Amino acid sequence: MKSLRIILVAAAILGSSCFAFAQENDAMSNVARFGRVVAYLHNNYIDTVNFRNITDKAIREVMESLDPHSVFIPKEEVESTNESLNGSFDGIGIEFAVISDTLCVQNVIVGGPSQEVGLLSGDKILSIDGENVAGVGLTTDGVRKRLRGPKGTKVELGVRRYGVNELLEFTITRNKIPLHSVDAAYCPVPGVLYVKLSSFSQNSVLEFINAVKQQCEKLPEGIIFDLRGNGGGFMHIATMLANIFLEGGQTIVYTEGRHSPLKREKANNFGFFKEGALVVLVDEGSASASEIFAGAMQDWDRGVIVGRRTFGKGLVQQQFPLSDGSQIRLTVSRYHTPSGRVIQTPYENGHREEYYNKLNDRYNNGEFFNRDSIQFPDSLKYTTLKLGRTVYGGGGIMPDVFIASDTSGVNDFFSAIIRKGYLTEYANKYIDSHRSELVVDGRSFEDFYKAYGDMEPEAFAGLLDYCSERGLKPSESQLSQCEKLLKTRLKAIIARTPFNTTGYYRVINMEEDPAFRKALEIISDWQEPFPSL
Repeated sequence: MKSLRIILVAAAILGSSCFAFAQENDAMSNVARFGRVVAYLHNNYIDTVNFRNITDKAIREVMESLDPHSVFIPKEEVESTNESLNGSFDGIGIEFAVISDTLCVQNVIVGGPSQEVGLLSGDKILSIDGENVAGVGLTTDGVRKRLRGPKGTKVELGVRRYGVNELLEFTITRNKIPLHSVDAAYCPVPGVLYVKLSSFSQNSVLEFINAVKQQCEKLPEGIIFDLRGNGGGFMHIATMLANIFLEGGQTIVYTEGRHSPLKREKANNFGFFKEGALVVLVDEGSASASEIFAGAMQDWDRGVIVGRRTFGKGLVQQQFPLSDGSQIRLTVSRYHTPSGRVIQTPYENGHREEYYNKLNDRYNNGEFFNRDSIQFPDSLKYTTLKLGRTVYGGGGIMPDVFIASDTSGVNDFFSAIIRKGYLTEYANKYIDSHRSELVVDGRSFEDFYKAYGDMEPEAFAGLLDYCSERGLKPSESQLSQCEKLLKTRLKAIIARTPFNTTGYYRVINMEEDPAFRKALEIISDWQEPFPSL
């Protein structure tokens, strides 16, 4: 019997080796076949051939036949690929990808010009300054040349948005793009720290630690960590931040792939907030590194996840250099949460457009508005690692507490003011003419908020006049529907002048954010080891 087992093991090893050899042999034979085509062209074709263009096109076609995140990066675009995480530039403030020959917004940088006019992740830009850019062979470099320009200049965008039938038109004024990743940090109530993180960039850990030091005399009793709209960034930054909240030895994330052995990232026991209330805010714009962090907090019953199901980007990419200086970014493995859940939303190789349209499908299916519209089969049920609570796999992180998207104050008048940039333009003019009243050295946010309450009727009436002069006047029903929301947004933009983006989010959180209010409620009723939900 022992000899039989040895024979079977040897046969299995030999079989797998033969399979690997056959695969490698097949790959090499096809490389040689393509090389022969190039040689025939060089030696026999009637005209001169641009072999670089042919090779670039072939590589790009190969990448597009794979998963949605494997891409070819031409030589001239390599340097600027990670610019949004490392560099400074003037522009409109978006991270983007050209998918199926369409310019798609991947992430809107908080505090940038695109956020001011309401551009959203998932939007598809079909025209720039009246020129069609869809289906015309647009390159990443071509996008940058069209969207960048001197600070203060404007660009007109035609945008297709999920859930909206007509083409939306945006007017965006270029500006300096913010470099920080912590967009807001303050204590909404004593003992509770709110931190909004827009991306997992190189300085995010230091920015977070500084926020704790600057806002709290001692460690807070609870933290609200806002990852809504955070499209990701560096994985190692996500694991470093997760380490702050987890016990030593607890798995944060693990990865594995066909050529990548299983690798676990574990907490090192040097975290300084391993106990205490924690709420993580997420939505459909939270992806990749955001999902790694949220998944680890959920699986270890360390924090309550509040909001809507995250995007579902759970593939690991590695960049490989090519001989001419270009690169390919190739998917090499998959992320798994500590309980074993797959973060990645299901996809079919070569069908990128369908994959990136999934947000549209989720919107149309009512997922943004009703938790019951999201159905999970039993095969996707997992249990958390401490308390055995039920959580779900199958793509993205499903929150513990669902918060529906609130569009009750949004109508055509409100949308037009935002898209055309009128709200920001007017707010800037109002600030310039009332600076001495708005910007007072040493004044607290609370005092500013109270003082602005007396100024608000005049400020809002001025906004309506400003819009009316430009041919945009609401009906009574339109104004009644959006007045509260519009006043909040105007106040938030004005608060940004004396208090930066923290002032903006303090106003938004106080006046129009049910997820934030739910987070405060959960922390106020926190019971160790985990609150009842």
